[in-house]
Amino acid sequence: MRKKLAELKTKVAPYEKSDTKSSIYQLINTIPPFFLIWFLAYQSLSVSIWISLTLAVVAACFVVRTFIIFHDCTHQSFFKNKKANRVLGTITGIITHFPFVKWKRSHTIHHATSGNLDKRGTGDVWVMTVDEYVAATVWARLLYRLYRNPIVMFGLGPFYLYFISNRFNRKGAGRKERLNTYLINFAIAAIYALLVWAIGWKALLIIQLPILFVSGSLGIWLFYVQHQFEDSYFETEDEWDYVKAAVDGSSYYKLPKVMQWLTGSIGFHHVHHLSPRVPNYNLEKAHESTPPLQKVTTITFASSLKSIRFRLYDEKIKSFVSFKEVKKLLDTPKSRVHLKNIRLSLQEK
Repeated sequence: MRKKLAELKTKVAPYEKSDTKSSIYQLINTIPPFFLIWFLAYQSLSVSIWISLTLAVVAACFVVRTFIIFHDCTHQSFFKNKKANRVLGTITGIITHFPFVKWKRSHTIHHATSGNLDKRGTGDVWVMTVDEYVAATVWARLLYRLYRNPIVMFGLGPFYLYFISNRFNRKGAGRKERLNTYLINFAIAAIYALLVWAIGWKALLIIQLPILFVSGSLGIWLFYVQHQFEDSYFETEDEWDYVKAAVDGSSYYKLPKVMQWLTGSIGFHHVHHLSPRVPNYNLEKAHESTPPLQKVTTITFASSLKSIRFRLYDEKIKSFVSFKEVKKLLDTPKSRVHLKNIRLSLQEK
């Protein structure tokens, strides 16, 4: 079985090569349209605020598409040249408000540890197992429930991401990482200052806040649903396998063609996790040419909505469960004894 899974990576390898012409074409049909739509949203303020807000939503979709280019640059897959990826990654990092070097590091760790229960916590969505949740303190459970609340995750999450998490360097960051974050922060601040001077702070807020909110929510949603499906893959270090984690732990998010285009085909997430060096414009080709990859978990927009209730991972049944399903464990005397034993075990570790 493992041999067959490993063969998948070999079959996808031909699609890892970036094509300069395709990359430049994607830049042309992504970044200039974003700036044009932004400008039209501003011009529309004199006609109708609702037209401006509608255009801001469209612009937000192009921010998501720009982020996919940024994302490819972090994997060194958009251009063949490393410096070109780094420069473009920094520029698109300014547009998307993401620190290139910092995010590159955390996302690389995410790929190397996705689905590994013993290596959670960097570049991923916080997931607790049922046993961990039952053993946790009341405050820890409350914090986790707040984190997994859709209003917090998709409503407040984008602003936390853009204005707090992405703006500060992690503890122990190297010089290169820190300087890149400072550069991107300075550029963002300078652009905002220039826009306030040119169009005023009210116009800027009316246009930019919806763009940040919608693009951030969409980005978090895409990242969330492609790993949080009912029978997703999670194993301890001893049993964890990179290829199996990619194929069984990442879904194929089947979206309408327009949304697939706007999201840079990131719905083919299983292909991306199997081979991060495949540029976004080759993901569909790799999927279509590799029959075994077409058998992975496929979710649609309608079925993806079910993932909202997937809150905890149950290692016993290898599936996500809801808080409601776990509540009985917290209410029965037997589970309280079990809870105490787990806590003692955790303290010993």
